[in-house]
Order: sequence, then C-alpha cells, then structure tokens
Amino acid sequence: MSELADIHLLVVDDDERIRTLIQKFLIRHGFCVSTARDAAHARRILAGLEFDLIVLDVMMPGEDGISFTAALRESVTTPILLLTAKGETNDRIAGLEAGADDYLTKPFEPRELLLRINAILRRMPQNPPEDDGPRVLHLGPLRYDVDRGELWHGTDPVRLTATESQLMRIFSGRVGEPIGRDKLVEDLGRDRGQAQERAIDVQITRLRRKLEADPRQPRYLQTVRGAGYMLAPD
Repeated sequence: MSELADIHLLVVDDDERIRTLIQKFLIRHGFCVSTARDAAHARRILAGLEFDLIVLDVMMPGEDGISFTAALRESVTTPILLLTAKGETNDRIAGLEAGADDYLTKPFEPRELLLRINAILRRMPQNPPEDDGPRVLHLGPLRYDVDRGELWHGTDPVRLTATESQLMRIFSGRVGEPIGRDKLVEDLGRDRGQAQERAIDVQITRLRRKLEADPRQPRYLQTVRGAGYMLAPD
C-alpha cells in the first residue's frame, strides 16, 4: 500500500456537520479526503477523479446510498463502506447485495470508522499468493489470472469488487480445499460473529453470479456441507 497521503477517500453524506467531522478526522490520520453532499454531487466528482475508497451514507435525499452503490457497481470496483442509521440485518444485507464491501451503523466512534477503512484497504490485493499451484484457473468460459488477480471472459474483463477480488485470492490459494465461513471472515480482516458469517454468504452469492452459468446450482464455487465453500476449477 502507498503512503496514506496518496490514498484518496470520498465521503458522501447529506449532513454537513457529520461530513465535515469525518473529513477532518480522516485528514488528521493521513488520508486525502474529498466530500460530496449527495449522490448527484458525488457523480460529478467521480466523473473527473478516481478514489481508493468511498464512504457513503445510506439515508440521503434523492438517490439513496444503496441505489447509488448498485449503480456504481455497473462500472467501478472502488471499495464502498456504507454508513447507515438502520441496524436491521435486512438493511445491512441489502447494502452488501448492492455491492458494498462493508457497513457501519450510526452512531459510531470515529476510531471504528478508521479501523473499518484500513481493514478494507488491506483486502486490496498487493502481492501474488505464495504457492506452487497453476497461475491461471479455468472456470468454463472464464479464466482467472492468479498473479494479476484478474477475471476474464474471453477478451472481456469481469469486474470484481474489493471483497470479491480478495475472496478469489483466498480461494485460488487453496484450490479444491473447503474453507469455512469463520476462516473467510478472519482472512478478510473482519470481526468474528454470526452477522459477519451471514455477510460472507451474501458475498459468495454475489461472486457466484459472476462465476456460474446457474448460480443456484454452482459448479465452480461449491458449498461443501459442514465444511464451507470450495473453488473447483476445470
């Protein structure tokens, strides 16, 4: 990872007080931080700049954070951390299904926000895994370049979110070996708990939509009863 000053974050929140507090706090901890007051404002900023991570409020006037996340995922893989006043599991799951990498429920301690951001940034692949396995995995019409962490369908790249990319790194390092949800939670740098394990299930479902011809009957990212999930390439 580059120096923190080179890491550019975008904070999107309609509450000016919260937006400013978050910006000042993250700048004090070494990040470069831009802000936007709503999704429309964020779109204009994103049209001209690239960011390493987006901190996005869910409850905003106009386009809400979950809808905006889903729209962003059509074209970008920038990690997204959702801020929500809703604590219900269904709301958290909706955010993850839309393509968010993590969520944080308001009110929160700024220190926890910092820890979540750093955890997401650590998930971004930096070095190829140290193993003697095949460097390219074939999954039907898809191929996964292990060294580059890239998924391709023919000559077309398949976009992976930060979490999906890290999951592929984990699975490609242990091909044909079941990995439990608790281990996946640990390898992704998240806190242990049933909520995080359910969140893993959501991330696996999203990844299967990109890997499988029929995600309901997975061929390549299999569920091993009582053991977890396993990548089984051709």
